[in-house]
Amino acid sequence: MDFMNVYLEEYSANEAVQKYVSDSAGSGIAHLLQHVYGRLYEEQIDKIVAQSGKNVAFRVLEYGCGGGMNLIWIVKRLLDRQLKLDFACGTDFSAKMVEAAKKEASSCLPRNVSDKVSFHTVANENLDRDLPKELGRSLADLQNSFHLIVGVNTFRYCFRLASQAKSAGDIFSLLRPGGCSIMIDMNRSFPLFRSKLRPRFDTPKDQRYLPSLNEYDAVFRQAGFEIETKTNFCWVPHSAGPGMVTALRTLAPVLQTLFHPFAMRSLIVARKPL
Repeated sequence: MDFMNVYLEEYSANEAVQKYVSDSAGSGIAHLLQHVYGRLYEEQIDKIVAQSGKNVAFRVLEYGCGGGMNLIWIVKRLLDRQLKLDFACGTDFSAKMVEAAKKEASSCLPRNVSDKVSFHTVANENLDRDLPKELGRSLADLQNSFHLIVGVNTFRYCFRLASQAKSAGDIFSLLRPGGCSIMIDMNRSFPLFRSKLRPRFDTPKDQRYLPSLNEYDAVFRQAGFEIETKTNFCWVPHSAGPGMVTALRTLAPVLQTLFHPFAMRSLIVARKPL
């Protein structure tokens, strides 16, 4: 519980919330959503349509959603492609983040889909227990039903709370057969994270723990997933300004070719077997 209080305090501060909404998050995340993360989401949308047909009504979940930018991007892309949306939901353990996500959705999405997109205060380790209550649906209705589940910069906290197996198992349970989990998080081999440049010696080591790519991979495999992609990628920080985005976007292909084990993010794309 002490760990949770530490993280809740960190992600409820106003300056933290500003990092996770589009108006103040920086050019970096906008670039990543359009050109890096967005390509991953688009690829999985294509696969789901190929698997289930153009009339498929998508169910999408973003856990640890922060201000909801990833979920909102996916919903907007489905609308742009004239694909059907059953519902999309975002969860975060910070009530302030959830409120920010609700405001973001109301300003970014058309009214005719607002009743299909919702955000809820639910911790990653309690998805199976609390998500049905928040959505007013039975667990049986939600299990084996989601087409796409996304988590960005959040799964490391499951390791810090020793709940990684439970969280991966919940994601597996919620996904439909053939459904996809995309997990993006910090790569501990990236040498320039500020926490490494300026260590916080007053912070316990287990509260700073970053899993390895192999650890992320193993926990999803053990949950029953087939791993489609396992790699380190991404050279643009979420908070990067326009100049840094331009420079790193140009350098990214070379950096990825020569130094991909040291990229900023770890990526696991995992599929629930048919």
